[in-house]
Amino acid sequence: MHDIVRDTSLVSLKEPDMPVDLSADDGGQAMHRFISEMYPICRSITGDGVRKTIDLIRKYIPLTTCEVPSGLQVFDWTIPLEWNIRDAFIKNGAGERVVDFRKSNLHVVGYSGPVKARMSLAELKPHLFSDPDRPDWIPYRTSYYKAAWGFCISHDQLLALPEDNYEVCIEALLEPGHLTYGDLRLLGRSTDEILVSCHVCHPSLCNDNLSGIAVATALAQHLRNRDHRYTYRFVFIPGTIGSITWLALNQSHVGRIKHGFVLTCAGDAGSVTYKKSRRGNAEIDRAWSYVLDQSGHPFAIQDFSPFGYDERQYCSPGFNLPVGVVMRTPHGKFAEYHSSADNLDFVRPDALRDTLEKAIATIEVIESNGYHLNQKPFCEPKLGDYGLYSAMGGLSPPDYQLALLWVLNMSDGHNSLLDIGEKSKLSWAMLKQAAAALTEAGLLRPVEPKLASEGHDPRLAGLA
Repeated sequence: MHDIVRDTSLVSLKEPDMPVDLSADDGGQAMHRFISEMYPICRSITGDGVRKTIDLIRKYIPLTTCEVPSGLQVFDWTIPLEWNIRDAFIKNGAGERVVDFRKSNLHVVGYSGPVKARMSLAELKPHLFSDPDRPDWIPYRTSYYKAAWGFCISHDQLLALPEDNYEVCIEALLEPGHLTYGDLRLLGRSTDEILVSCHVCHPSLCNDNLSGIAVATALAQHLRNRDHRYTYRFVFIPGTIGSITWLALNQSHVGRIKHGFVLTCAGDAGSVTYKKSRRGNAEIDRAWSYVLDQSGHPFAIQDFSPFGYDERQYCSPGFNLPVGVVMRTPHGKFAEYHSSADNLDFVRPDALRDTLEKAIATIEVIESNGYHLNQKPFCEPKLGDYGLYSAMGGLSPPDYQLALLWVLNMSDGHNSLLDIGEKSKLSWAMLKQAAAALTEAGLLRPVEPKLASEGHDPRLAGLA
């Protein structure tokens, strides 16, 4: 059995090395600057580019770096050889670089094998990839699991290449090594976990890759020094093979995951889209739907499909975890997807901030959701005698009174606070405040949701 290397060294978060707070309310500018730090790195599903990215993330949060050796069997897959690239180019007959990896790491097909040769344009063309529909953009292409090599160039450049004797060079290594991922566990009062996952395997693509990393890192910073009910698990993994590997290595305790979501495409100008888990009506699905509905902004909800990002693995039938996907414009639905146009100008600081705020709001719903039991269920209590018909926390009396009545009426042990929010359409802050006030007044009692399965209120026994 192969050994798995876990680097447990942590980045110090003490002064004077305290990192920038990516979660600060600065309109998303810090997250955007973080993306610009990661942007030049050539990443793939393995290699030094992933390690450099994990190291950058560790400037902000104390990740554990995990290294899984090539050749390890993970379910139906095998950890591949590690790929690293030093340089690549195509030179014309005059010795000029007409395609240069140093100018854009998208120029090389991911996982290209080493090449050093001279060839005619006709011999070279089968190894050149472009997008005729976007003639001035460089497309992103990979060949992870099939031995090949190639270059990506703009279609305009492809059409302009003259007949010549070209020198082709890819200085790359494919050899036994490791698959690398980052893991962070923030302990809560419960060992039940909320999983936040994002992929770290794309090169210079800002929305489809780096935006998810930035928002996930900011969210971890936001949660790190706060008291929370759940334990949080953040994983920064290569797409597909990374989640498969993580699930294979953590299969014995993956049942702790009670809620989760994948973060991707989190920084474009489109409205937020939430893709449901395979379960379709998991608490995380309902919480995201409720928060987006309450936001007053346009949004979209998608049903689960077995196509997309790492939710495919988390929601595979053997695991069937309650893990959805948070994105703005879905992958493949924006023209810049998997191209050089997915750059620093395409992701917007305000969109990054908006995604983060909605993630924080959803976590607040999950964290404070629960069941209560009305302690005076026979008719409505005289709330004035409990001092509950006055404005609290700046909330207007009519809306607050409505929240009190909704929470009282629905708190029969069968309905959670989220159930009440979905029915009443009232804000979470108002419902949470109403539940706290009613509990303090002795009119509510927190309970486990077991009464819902019993199908009756034991206090009513013998009254029928």
